[in-house]
Amino acid sequence: MSDEDDLEDFEPDQGDSEKEEDEKETEEGEDYRKEGEEFPEEWLPTPLTEDMMKEGLSLLCKTGNGLAHAYVKLEVKERDLTDIYLLRSYIHLRYVDISENHLTDLSPLNYLTHLLWLKADGNRLRSAQLNELPYLQIASFAYNQITDTEGISHPRLETLNLKGNSIHMVTGLDPQKLISLHTVELRGNQLESTLGINLPKLKNLYLAQNRLKKVEGLEDLSNLTTLHLRDNQIDTLSGFSREMKSLQYLNLRGNMVANLGELAKLQDLPKLRALVLLDNPCTDETNYRQEALVQMPYLERLDKEFYEEEEQAEADEIRQRLKKEKEQEPEPKRNLEPEQSLI
Repeated sequence: MSDEDDLEDFEPDQGDSEKEEDEKETEEGEDYRKEGEEFPEEWLPTPLTEDMMKEGLSLLCKTGNGLAHAYVKLEVKERDLTDIYLLRSYIHLRYVDISENHLTDLSPLNYLTHLLWLKADGNRLRSAQLNELPYLQIASFAYNQITDTEGISHPRLETLNLKGNSIHMVTGLDPQKLISLHTVELRGNQLESTLGINLPKLKNLYLAQNRLKKVEGLEDLSNLTTLHLRDNQIDTLSGFSREMKSLQYLNLRGNMVANLGELAKLQDLPKLRALVLLDNPCTDETNYRQEALVQMPYLERLDKEFYEEEEQAEADEIRQRLKKEKEQEPEPKRNLEPEQSLI
């Protein structure tokens, strides 16, 4: 069962927030991994050729000056390519799909200064580093061998996909340069910390299937709407801040939260409407569903079930009762021992 089901009834308020799959292993990703197991250490050199270009080019458009035309889309998937040097000459390309090859070097793409869309999934890349490409909006480097997030500084980049790599720590993502980045996919890496994701414009963050034990360093993500943390090792809900005022959907499925008292740490999230906690130890508690609503009065859905009006009314009564009990508690007596000792 995938968490695509978890999202089926939930749509964030922001119209431009993407409704993606939660943490489902796609057939595409599984294919990459199966192929990776069979890869030999070395490949016979297979450079991109003019014939391959002729077959893969499409979408004839006017060039920048409007006086000539050029093909701006290239698809050369599954060609066993080890070298794309030829691309240096095709400076008008805007859409490039070089996925499912054996590439280790993307430096020829530095010459494609009109590039809008890049898909380089399923290669043998160890880095996503490129020169700053002024118009690049979507970049996907899924299922490679990338170990860091350095060298990504494209000012119009909106979506960055790095899932299925070997990244241990997020570094080098400069919010002053990545001013348009709203979606980051880091599922299926080896992240041990959420530090380094200081991107205030970010709306969607996917960190499932890593090695995270807690949430930290996300305090400045005031525009974050969707946060996926499924299948990590998180046992505490510390790290969520009232500054995360836009967060609506939080997926913590398959973690290690055992204490229902941890839910109180989510009270500072004013727009949280959907929470997924399936497959955490705390969900075995008999009052789990009620306690979540008592702690978070604006919650509309827990796991796959929406709250009924009766449940909301009962939770409201409990909150009112707890409030009265707290108000009626006698004030603690002041400790006079220090004064007495002076007499």
